[in-house]
Amino acid sequence: MNHYSESNNPHTSYSAPIQDKHTIKVWDICVRFTHWVIAAGILANLAFTDDGSELHEYVGYVVVGLVVLRLIWGFIGTRYARFSNFFPTPARLKSHLKALSHHQIPQNNVNNVGHNPLAALMMFALWAVIIGLGITGYAMEAHIIADEDTLEDIHEVFASSLYLLVPLHVLSAILMSRLQKQNLIKSMITGNKQVVVSDLNTK
Repeated sequence: MNHYSESNNPHTSYSAPIQDKHTIKVWDICVRFTHWVIAAGILANLAFTDDGSELHEYVGYVVVGLVVLRLIWGFIGTRYARFSNFFPTPARLKSHLKALSHHQIPQNNVNNVGHNPLAALMMFALWAVIIGLGITGYAMEAHIIADEDTLEDIHEVFASSLYLLVPLHVLSAILMSRLQKQNLIKSMITGNKQVVVSDLNTK
């Protein structure tokens, strides 16, 4: 009788953590709609419409309105759309930067599949600039402030900052897509992301 038990066999397969990927819905229709229409509006006003034209103004007001809608949705929207899920607190930023400095790119799981802290900072910066553009643009059109030259200068500063922020946002999305092996641009179209689910291999 062979008393050599399975537990003594070095080739025995033991229970070990494995990772399985599942596709889940992350970005709802409101997040995706506002994202792409805002992007289209920014592109239109930076590259195609004439400054001061009615079309330029209307596009700007639509974009500002969508930013306001997205801000409201950040409080009442779905799980990953809410600010509570991704607001860039100092603790979240510190943890994310520490991971990046150690070349540890966290894989997406159900808890961190939303915006990372740096992406959240970029979003808030873009939203602030867009609102600033809307306020200064409206103030010039309504002649609220006598010194319109100063308003125009401020408006131009906001507009010029988009030439830095927008490419940085796009390049960051491409870089993180490569690092996480996750097409983030496609995810913002379909709303879906692949997440890692840890399990035990009991076979």
